[in-house]
Amino acid sequence: MKTIKTLITAAAFVGAVSATTAAFAVDEYNVSTGTTLSGAGVALRGDDTVALATGLKVTPGHATFTVERDGVAYYFSSEETKKQFEANPARYMPQYGGFCAFGVAIGKKLDAAPRFADIVDGKLYVFLNAAAFEKYKEDKAGTLAKAKKNWPGMHHVAVAEVNG
Repeated sequence: MKTIKTLITAAAFVGAVSATTAAFAVDEYNVSTGTTLSGAGVALRGDDTVALATGLKVTPGHATFTVERDGVAYYFSSEETKKQFEANPARYMPQYGGFCAFGVAIGKKLDAAPRFADIVDGKLYVFLNAAAFEKYKEDKAGTLAKAKKNWPGMHHVAVAEVNG
């Protein structure tokens, strides 16, 4: 009987840790509500981050070409772009966990649409919509400076808590 209690306790602990890890990744990264078979959320609405980060081209990715990093699934349009990402993920990952850079500048974790994106100093930034993108373009340097200042204080905080 003691063995069964120990196993149940261990299973509950593993389940709690797994749930915490999944929630942590979802709040650290902007992912689609759907998940992969492994349970990872999908980044950039399933679009190829390499195509976006190298030419601002929105290209649908495919589950066939998937890389999981920090509990997030990145889809790619080809084996070639998948390999590019694997060789240097930091170069292609969107800044601020894929949340809207303008949103981060105003202290919010907002969704982002890959079609509203910009590359500055080799870094990929994505935005909620045309309105947020236009506000960003009015003062790119100022917006990115505010976002850079705000991100450390909100990076590890739940979306619901940040957006209150």
